[in-house]
Amino acid sequence: MTETAPETVGRGRRGGRERTEGSRNRLPEQLPFRQPQMRLNHTEVVSPDELESIHEASLTILERIGLEFLDPESRSLMREAGADVDETNGRVRFPRELVLAKIALAPAEFTLHSWNPAHHLRIGGRWMAYGTVGSAPHFIDRQGVRRTGDREGFRDLLKLAQMLNTVHFIGGYPVEPVDLHHSVRHIHAAHDVLTLTDKSLHCYSLGRQRNRDVIEMARISRGIDDATLLREPSVFTVVNSNSPLRLDTPMSQGMIEFARHNQPIVMTPFTLAGAMAPITLAGALAQQNAEALAGVTFIQCINPGAPAVYGGFTSNVDMQSGAPAFGTPEYVKTAMVGGQLARRYALPYRSSNVCAANALDAQAAYESVFSLWGCVMGGVNFMMHGAGWMEGGLHASLDKMVLDADLLQMVTQIMDPIAVDEASLAIDTIDEVGPGGHFFGTQHTQDRFRTAFYKPLISDWRNYESWQEAGSPQAPDKVKVLVERFLAAYEPPAMDPAIRAELDAFVERRVAEGGVPTDY
Repeated sequence: MTETAPETVGRGRRGGRERTEGSRNRLPEQLPFRQPQMRLNHTEVVSPDELESIHEASLTILERIGLEFLDPESRSLMREAGADVDETNGRVRFPRELVLAKIALAPAEFTLHSWNPAHHLRIGGRWMAYGTVGSAPHFIDRQGVRRTGDREGFRDLLKLAQMLNTVHFIGGYPVEPVDLHHSVRHIHAAHDVLTLTDKSLHCYSLGRQRNRDVIEMARISRGIDDATLLREPSVFTVVNSNSPLRLDTPMSQGMIEFARHNQPIVMTPFTLAGAMAPITLAGALAQQNAEALAGVTFIQCINPGAPAVYGGFTSNVDMQSGAPAFGTPEYVKTAMVGGQLARRYALPYRSSNVCAANALDAQAAYESVFSLWGCVMGGVNFMMHGAGWMEGGLHASLDKMVLDADLLQMVTQIMDPIAVDEASLAIDTIDEVGPGGHFFGTQHTQDRFRTAFYKPLISDWRNYESWQEAGSPQAPDKVKVLVERFLAAYEPPAMDPAIRAELDAFVERRVAEGGVPTDY
């Protein structure tokens, strides 16, 4: 991506420098594309003994109750691995020895490869990666109108994600392009992701052929052979168990394909306390953990050593309306405990930046800040819905994507270590200024002032009079301007012409063949 000049914003008092027409069209300065590492101590909400109680409860759930596997082949695989399978009701019960032996085979870290090597991602350890919103059925367009998702909105969100350096991967369809027929949607959508962005690719785990198609497109985009693909994960999928305690056929068939191709599976139960999980947080977490461990065990039974991510997505519902709630104290705590559990099993951890707000208002901001606090301090490695999620996931927003990018940049900056050395301690400069002076004019300041502090995308640091003279712009106003600037400046990444031709030919052939059946 081309480096852009920083936006010029007058921050002085009245009579400060005027902004030119050119400066109004400039892009804001961003942090470069890079993965932060967690440099703070993780927050541990429960004690080691309490964590063990949740762990033991989860193993008891798996042994006594088990999960319902709707797919016969999946049940057969689990029976061969040593699980107790009841064909009369599809129930699969997991001996604890089987669970503990299998989850120990999953890698603690792996690399997720993009077709642009500069955007490879390290998943696990203390590494953090941020993704876009995914799977929203609706979209707030550039005119502020909420509408059903379509390919135009889908592409706009992809273009914006490409322009935002702090967005590391594409977390599914940012909005569902429902004007693409479902039989070929995955083909066209993956082609859009691979040609409009050069960031890591997601595939929906909806049956075998869809997954085979997208895995093959990921291989083509990287210009690698099948053997290299098996060694180098190049596309990921997210699997949501049907909480409570059920794994459906399309999901489990997709898991089989991904595991056999050695591609990462993010196993994420969607457990809302009071609805699809017990109303108590300990009970909801025990169920989340049981379902996640069942999924990771299944993956390792298919292909020992295949990359898997422990996903946590436990929140609560509004007990008056039944609506999901996000960014709540309950979400923060369960996100942190989810990280404790993932670390206990030496698995990478997935969490999410979520909110329930319907508009880009204070609620959207504070719920996202709390969500980020929970998943970051919980030790997130793989952040789904990092940028653009609104209305409990029911709509995606260009404006929110920019706001979230600013928040994520701040998280990244917080993770940068403080330099403590002779130059940064600045004793000679303090001596030079002495009592009652100021540091604006010192050489120490002059050498560092351009890069010393974080430059926000959105915050307005002018005083009241200057801000009022500029028309009293508020954060949503500035965000809309930035969206237009980013989209106007967008250019598609340069893919090798031969690879692009092969990718286009694959799409043309598979679409002509009719794609995949749509009857699950």
